[in-house]
Amino acid sequence: METRYSVDNIRYQRMTTDELRSSFLVDHLFQHEEITLLYSNVDRVIIGSAAPVERKLTLSSAGELAAEFFTQRREIGVINVGGSGKVTVDGKEFSMENREGLYIGRGSRVIELETTAHQSPALFYFLSYPAHCDYPTVHAKKADAEAVHLGSKNEANERTIYKYIHPGGIQSCQLVMGFTELARGSVWNTMPTHTHERRMEVYFYFDIPDGAVAFHLMGKPSETRHIVIRNRQAVISPSWSIHAGAGTSNYTFIWGMGGENQDFGDVQHVDLENLK
Repeated sequence: METRYSVDNIRYQRMTTDELRSSFLVDHLFQHEEITLLYSNVDRVIIGSAAPVERKLTLSSAGELAAEFFTQRREIGVINVGGSGKVTVDGKEFSMENREGLYIGRGSRVIELETTAHQSPALFYFLSYPAHCDYPTVHAKKADAEAVHLGSKNEANERTIYKYIHPGGIQSCQLVMGFTELARGSVWNTMPTHTHERRMEVYFYFDIPDGAVAFHLMGKPSETRHIVIRNRQAVISPSWSIHAGAGTSNYTFIWGMGGENQDFGDVQHVDLENLK
């Protein structure tokens, strides 16, 4: 498991492009037949992926957790961004199609991930935060998600937000998670932008076409930077940073948050005239 420590909003202003990328970009996900894990000191989130093909992968604890099993003190949100797969939690099987989600509660001892259609392997992306109480493991289909339509074609930001794990949907301790699909012809996400004083967030970009990129905007509103994103890469966004982006094509991204509260609307909006 890779470990990264937090960068404050002063140090980041003096960082080079490579330093920004090595601190905030997660670009090694979905290694063949492996589970990859990154432990961030920012709200102690773990960003993970599993890319099973021929064999079943088991999510085990690691020395960094000092735990008997992975979810002894943690909860997990999983979304499949690949082909058909299956997640088994303590013997209970959950079929996972593309864009379907799964919440795994604290205390789940045995977590196994596998592909069920080998010609199109499953790709499981997941986030894990510390948890202080137990909630049941729940499967989520796209049709079950709370869908919110935002933006317009004129502003090139027509999009639909699908909420899976949130106070009005699947219950969790602190994790909030879902994904956003941009309509064809739209390229902007989360603009006008905002910060979260009480939560950090991770963006995972996928369905970026070959040859296309997204430009993820980050930093203090008065001191912004960007990171070039390619398909199936993630960005760590601390509470002091904006998080928005634009692409050379439309795309989809998974958002996940954890911190002091789960109030989706608890954000600090930034007027465009104040961005620099």
